[in-house]
Amino acid sequence: MLRIMLLLIIGILLSGCMFPQDQRSGGDVPYEDQRKTVEDAVHQYREATGVLPIETRDQDTPDFRKYPINFRELSPYLSQLPTNAFENGGVFQYVILNPEEQMDVRLLDIRTSRELQDVQRQIHQYRSDHQFAPVKDIVHEGILKLDHEALSFDEEITVQSPFYPDHRLPVYMETDGSMVIDYRIDLLKVIDENGMGGYAEGDDIRWLLTDHHPVVPDYSLPMTVEDGEIVFKKTD
Repeated sequence: MLRIMLLLIIGILLSGCMFPQDQRSGGDVPYEDQRKTVEDAVHQYREATGVLPIETRDQDTPDFRKYPINFRELSPYLSQLPTNAFENGGVFQYVILNPEEQMDVRLLDIRTSRELQDVQRQIHQYRSDHQFAPVKDIVHEGILKLDHEALSFDEEITVQSPFYPDHRLPVYMETDGSMVIDYRIDLLKVIDENGMGGYAEGDDIRWLLTDHHPVVPDYSLPMTVEDGEIVFKKTD
């Protein structure tokens, strides 16, 4: 069923060494060796200090942004910053997932935020002019489809997937004005390629993306499988 749906929808080397010369300008590539070297350094830091080298964030910060790495703290365990890190002019923020267990390091693509900021500016301007939001339809409880024509966009509002460059992902809005990216196309593809990996109906399957890719699904909401279809997970 998921394979059929997919066909329908889809139309550092750091430790004691310098980065290879051919990677030094790759600020927009999620190099696996850089990610792994930072992850190893995080484990060493935790073992030595008992804490994580992270920036402080509010408790209600979304999971995929909640534990950004503080490279100032981590620097004694790295020979240099990753070439693709935001702090070094790259486009990725390094974050920690599962901080109490595996302490996996993944990358958050900040270009997505920049794209969505443009959309939000258009929404704010529209609301200022019309006193209501440019909503076209209801996608799910609390999730709204935007009227792209009212916002002066030629096409439905999408952003490029950080997982599959040939995918464009729909952008929605929550009732509180927050932006939401719909990763269902990406999830269908990762399931088609790798299976469910032990996840079951009712589980938040966004983690499948981070299980098989070095980046995270920013601006996402919990998603699950119901009756063979990927859906936004019902709120409690």
